[in-house]
Amino acid sequence: MKSLKRDNQNPWQGLSRRRFLGVSAGSIAAGVAVSRLAGFRSLAIAAKETADEVSGYLHEIPTVCEMCVWRCGLKAKVRDGVVVKLEGNPDHPNSRGKLCPKGNAGIMALYDPDRLKSPMMRVGERGSGRFRKASWDEALDYIASAMEKIKASYGPQAMVMSSTHNLAQLQFENLMQAYGTPNYGTQRSLCFNAMVMGFTMTYGTSDVVGDYANTRYIIYNGRNLLDGIANSETQDLIAAIHSGAKVVVLDPRFTKTAAKASAWLPVRPGGDLAFFLAVNNVIIREELYDKEFIDKNTVGFEELVRETAPYTPEWAEKKSDIPAAQIYKVARDFAAAAPRAFAHPNWRTSNTLNSFQIERSIAILNALVGNWNQPGGLHPAGGGDGGGIELGSIPQPPYPRVASLRLDGVPLKYPLVPLKLGVFQEMRDAILWGKPYQAKGWLIFRQNPLMSLSDRARTLEAFKKLDLIAVIDILPNDTAYYADVILPESTYLERYDPLSVAGNKVFLRQPVIPPMYDTKSALEIFKLLGERLGLHEFFNYKDEEAYLNAQLKPLNITLEEMKKTGFYEVTSGPEEKPGHPSEVALQTASGKIEIASETLSQVGYDAVPKWKEIAGPGDGKFYLLTGKVAQMTQSSTQNNQWLSKHVPENLLWIHPSAAGVRGIQDGDLVYVESKIGRIAIKAKVTEGIRPDCVWTIFGYGHRSKGLRTTYAKGALSSEIHESLTDPVSGSQALSQTMVSVYKVPA
Repeated sequence: MKSLKRDNQNPWQGLSRRRFLGVSAGSIAAGVAVSRLAGFRSLAIAAKETADEVSGYLHEIPTVCEMCVWRCGLKAKVRDGVVVKLEGNPDHPNSRGKLCPKGNAGIMALYDPDRLKSPMMRVGERGSGRFRKASWDEALDYIASAMEKIKASYGPQAMVMSSTHNLAQLQFENLMQAYGTPNYGTQRSLCFNAMVMGFTMTYGTSDVVGDYANTRYIIYNGRNLLDGIANSETQDLIAAIHSGAKVVVLDPRFTKTAAKASAWLPVRPGGDLAFFLAVNNVIIREELYDKEFIDKNTVGFEELVRETAPYTPEWAEKKSDIPAAQIYKVARDFAAAAPRAFAHPNWRTSNTLNSFQIERSIAILNALVGNWNQPGGLHPAGGGDGGGIELGSIPQPPYPRVASLRLDGVPLKYPLVPLKLGVFQEMRDAILWGKPYQAKGWLIFRQNPLMSLSDRARTLEAFKKLDLIAVIDILPNDTAYYADVILPESTYLERYDPLSVAGNKVFLRQPVIPPMYDTKSALEIFKLLGERLGLHEFFNYKDEEAYLNAQLKPLNITLEEMKKTGFYEVTSGPEEKPGHPSEVALQTASGKIEIASETLSQVGYDAVPKWKEIAGPGDGKFYLLTGKVAQMTQSSTQNNQWLSKHVPENLLWIHPSAAGVRGIQDGDLVYVESKIGRIAIKAKVTEGIRPDCVWTIFGYGHRSKGLRTTYAKGALSSEIHESLTDPVSGSQALSQTMVSVYKVPA
């Protein structure tokens, strides 16, 4: 497959096309010599002409966004080969014609002057940032040769592969399985393992949604949809509020979602388990539950009654800092609104060692009021990632048998954690400690473990154990800065990816302009690497278009036809409507909602949720909390010049009472120190947070000098977060890192 290369004007930078091309040519020529990644940055800053002043015919090309994992449909406005505007696609259920700030800023991701423009080979020490430009053949040959040596000397299990969730992940996993390693790291254990497992152990699935259009009452626990935007769901929440739905938000911080809620409950981190145990206690004691529903559709209710009896609101008040009267009110109001009420599954709750049982308590609360598959309640989303639509595939041989243990302790240490989730931070630690065997290589696709994993210093030590670190990405992030080889992927506006499914529609991500630089799509990169590893039969497609046509084959539409509209609607039978839960086949051992889980009991865990005490900070310390803002996706968008203008750095939220006794004023530089390290960050003194907590945005403090917009701005919480893991689900217990805060001496 030949990449489509072209030098393209960056319309958002203050250079003429002629001058831009001259500067680019000089930069590339200089790049043949030893250079820092930052040397490949284009020199321009601001546009002279606006989008409306660009002459020529305007094309509108449908595609799919990738500024976060929500995958909204969009329409790109292209004039003279330049993307001048992005708009939400009204035909896509995830966008409904609207884009969030990140989606609108996708243009600046395309025209980011710090983008990787060609393959790079390290020539200095790891972390020195000294690289040279390489050809694709040289870079791919190097990676393939190193992977073959690792397989021959140590076995394929000595190779670790990791990726964030994305459309091309399917073929990345194909490469991993064909190569023969069991060691796959995803971001899931850093984010939502507890939720997935808590609901799966209760309902047999975590693929559930709330019926916002008909609900009257919603409880969120740590979920902040107005900052951690999930486009369509965020739209649904606002519509529900406007329609009169009551919203209760449990969060130690006064978030934007809390600002829109009927009640904000500033819960103590970890105390949310006590809160939900007490809510369930009230609903059971006052017989507010749906008895008919419980009898017909659940197992284990009697055990729940026994175990929940001690957890009164008066008891929970001392554990959660939520007044008993408030707990009674929430329980009664929630039950009164049922079944048009749901407690949201959330994603991370309070991030403590009891997060799994918090999620179980939330799942059980929904079952108690009989809202499953009812209007206004909690519904099975149906179909999972594929939406129930069967796409075509390319024939290939079976994968080689894998007999080696996984490095992350699944399933021996974590017997219930699904293989597709894994425990990412445990895999990092296994690399560092060399147990149960020593890993030798790490292939990282569109991921930044050096920032996302807690205890950055430990990740850096793990890197020293490896013979190969190879990175596939769009920007020279912190992990790429420590790589041996970097392969530049085309941005989502320049490439094809595998098809995505949303509702009853199949959507196409397609290039809206040809690649601007010497970059390739992931589909092409995996194929070229797989062929060099002798895995030709697993990548039996000529090019991206052939791959997509194979996916489309069962749908009776060609790629050329689909390019025009960007989607294909699959006709089906009568629309399914909410009904009695017995009409839904639950994938649990009992076939019913499991209030008490025999599966959990068999492996030594509590069958129903029980209270586990979580140590607080004490001695003038704080819980360290992290979260999101609407402009940023984890650590990947801080270098975007449009977004960075609005949130150039992160700040540390601290309550006035805590700041006052430490002599800290708004804007002061402070040290935040844990057992494992210290960071310096500016303070934001605000009453919008509990006095025993501090909070900051995750994803700042980049050390890669190739990211000149965001380099050294703000601080990285991962440098001081301890690596603590929930023993049941494998989730990171980030909020159990306790820190001291004090003013940096003048």
